[in-house]
Amino acid sequence: MTPLVSILIPAFNAAPWIDASLESALRQTHPKIQVIVVDDGSSDETLTRARTFIQRGVRVMSQSNAGASSARNHALRHADGDFIQFLDADDLLSPRKLELQLALLATRPPGTLATCRWGRFETDPAAARFADHDVFRDFPPVEWLLHHTAGVRMMHPAAWLVPRGIVERAGPWDESLSLNDDGEYFARVAAASAGLAFASEPEAATYYRSGLAGSLSRRRSPAALASLYRSAELISTHLLSMEDSPRSRQALSDYWCHLCYEFYPDSPRLSREAGRRSATLGRSEVPPPLGSRARLLARLVGWRLARRLAARR
Repeated sequence: MTPLVSILIPAFNAAPWIDASLESALRQTHPKIQVIVVDDGSSDETLTRARTFIQRGVRVMSQSNAGASSARNHALRHADGDFIQFLDADDLLSPRKLELQLALLATRPPGTLATCRWGRFETDPAAARFADHDVFRDFPPVEWLLHHTAGVRMMHPAAWLVPRGIVERAGPWDESLSLNDDGEYFARVAAASAGLAFASEPEAATYYRSGLAGSLSRRRSPAALASLYRSAELISTHLLSMEDSPRSRQALSDYWCHLCYEFYPDSPRLSREAGRRSATLGRSEVPPPLGSRARLLARLVGWRLARRLAARR
């Protein structure tokens, strides 16, 4: 029996890009798909643009603005698929993405989920940069979380293809998070799986539109940084519940050390708290992200002051 794949698209003020995103969903070579768009209270023409696709079988719903995680949960409640594909309204899928991932999963144990290569682009997906080859491989669940934390490695949310049973075991998206909600969600998804299977064919790919003004991933507001901190707390809990060992504690020490640098200078308080968490878990040797001259200065005045001084140049 051919499995049904539900492609779930949260959309907020995505009018310039949603047509291309929906076209990439509808052009999948896998023959059995369900496409659901949830407009999250957009103030532009997003909902109008999405509704032009209803005649092509796309289901379009709307809600008052409550965030991307809320819109994804709304779509999940209406999804009928055997597999779930998340797709942001400004990102793209390659035409054979679902076909190739499903073929791979048919050869793997039940409860396995699929990933694929992904690249960043600004305007032309043909110019996408597939840079993070380190995540382009199979992972056991705990190894993925160790990799995700110690090296702060990410997987594009659209790169995952998740069996319905794993989605149900993982639970809904955390609607209290606005930044790194995907990192926290897919940490739970990975933990609920039998492993990650990487579809290695070049034709299996996703495209992450980057560099947009006001992009959620670029926000540095206090609320966004608080969400990043809270997501890290949850991810730490997920990993330690799977394996509380010296290597997992070292991975988390490195993770919190990276975040200590990430929070500064926008939130000195969260930077200090992340540094304390890192120190309680182990001795991290992750260096601060400084240039060669700033690294020399940091030996004399500390990395925080060196970073501030370097920013003034």
